[in-house]
Amino acid sequence: MKAKYIALLACSALLGFTACDEDDIDGKSIFSNTNRVENSFDKWLKTNYVDTYNIQFQYRYTDKETSNSYNLVPATLDQSIALAKLTKFLWLDVYKEIAGETFIKTYCPKVITVVGSPAYNSKGEIVLGTAEGGVKITLYNVNSLDYENIDVDFLNYWFFKTMHHEFAHILHQTKSYTTDFNLITPDSYQSTSWVNVTDKEALQMGYITPYASNEFQEDFVETLSNYVTHDQAWWDERMEIAGIDAAALIQKKLDIVRDYLKGQWSINLDELRAKVLEKYEEVYDLDLTTLD
Repeated sequence: MKAKYIALLACSALLGFTACDEDDIDGKSIFSNTNRVENSFDKWLKTNYVDTYNIQFQYRYTDKETSNSYNLVPATLDQSIALAKLTKFLWLDVYKEIAGETFIKTYCPKVITVVGSPAYNSKGEIVLGTAEGGVKITLYNVNSLDYENIDVDFLNYWFFKTMHHEFAHILHQTKSYTTDFNLITPDSYQSTSWVNVTDKEALQMGYITPYASNEFQEDFVETLSNYVTHDQAWWDERMEIAGIDAAALIQKKLDIVRDYLKGQWSINLDELRAKVLEKYEEVYDLDLTTLD
């Protein structure tokens, strides 16, 4: 049986979305950090994450920071360095350039934790990421990152669409979008049954992904995160699959997302997307090993 691949992202504490994993944190660790020696990567992280963005990038495995439900492997140092540099370049620096340093320091998650192996839930589904109340995000399968042969699709699938999705949750939970969004496809949300919806079926119902059909807030952030992390050719291809009527529904949702970002955050959605795609083009020349 093929495992279903699902993106598990930030949950609203009030709604408790079933497609989102929230780790129960055990306060006791079996590992002692009292004799930890700061290395060059720690110093780089302090300069580029803590001092610049007020974010902790946790790459050392600590059992209390992950769920005991998963059998996990620590992230390797080389892959952690590469992902830290990629995350800064492809995500943090993007929002800094578009919205300013104060914006990203104020609203981004304060902790990013990376784990070497994939995580599987009780249904055998792969968990792409977990998030806790907009404060912490955990990314898995870091050890599969081939930093010498960068694959943007791999980066998007495992890491960066997840980050944009999570950040969109933080934004709409801080400043609400119009409830008109909820009225576009009010009767076809699938709740937990979204896992049985194919990509084509989702598109033809008016959802950019199957997970968007879970409920309206996931629909909102999936629309945003998929738009900014894919080019126009990708988007147009999916609108063609959706068909005229369903594509019009998705377009209405996208228009509300665009108006929301502009009106509430002074962010131009298309400028954000252009910057993300520009960074994707430049990533192939990025040095992912040297700590300068």
